[in-house]
Amino acid sequence: MRMKIDDLKRTFGDRTVLDGIDFDDEVNTLAIIGPSGGGKSTLLRILGGLLEPSAGRVALDGEQLPADEAGLERYRASLGFVFQDGGLFHHLSARENIALPLRVVHGVRESEATERANALLERFGLASEGNKRPAQLSGGQRQRVAIARAVAPRPRMLLLDEPTSALDPEYTTEVLDLLRDLKDEGTRFVVVTHEMGFARHACDKVAFLAGGRLLEYGSSAEVFGRPRTPELKRFLGKLLEWSV
Repeated sequence: MRMKIDDLKRTFGDRTVLDGIDFDDEVNTLAIIGPSGGGKSTLLRILGGLLEPSAGRVALDGEQLPADEAGLERYRASLGFVFQDGGLFHHLSARENIALPLRVVHGVRESEATERANALLERFGLASEGNKRPAQLSGGQRQRVAIARAVAPRPRMLLLDEPTSALDPEYTTEVLDLLRDLKDEGTRFVVVTHEMGFARHACDKVAFLAGGRLLEYGSSAEVFGRPRTPELKRFLGKLLEWSV
């Protein structure tokens, strides 16, 4: 997917969160990394049509993000979203969390929606958990259900905002392994993450944001192996200081 961003800016009151982001490249799997408050989640929400930019333009495959609400709804429906807490409906079973959006948002028949939900539960190692509600699932299981819900309508791209930040290490591994498998199957995604090992080894490209600016971008091997800016060198140095 071709992603093109021209002079993108976003302010909240007198605070500038994104300050002139320019980007133009083919994106299959992209990790957005950087310090907290650098604008990563804001950029992801703008890419997903969830937040309006203050200035600048965004286009995917030559299609400008719509400006009207009806167009934005259609655009959002073409993407899959996974957030930190998964965003599951707590009163629904795992199966219904996957099937309901297929029926309501995408117009899939009930039988087909249930069949697709069951297939995804099986594929993601959750076949025996389909009748359980989110409170009855582990953190890793909840995030796997959230990812299953996001991929169920076969979106053109997944957008994931720190999907493992609230998980214990063992559950983090479950989710990252699943995302790696999806990548191997050809799923395209943009992920905001603090998991540097995943960004380095499971994502083709990496973007480093700090202070609202895109300071470095390139292949994962290049960004991690030959950081150019003092900001990225300092960021990676702090993370590696306490690595096992």
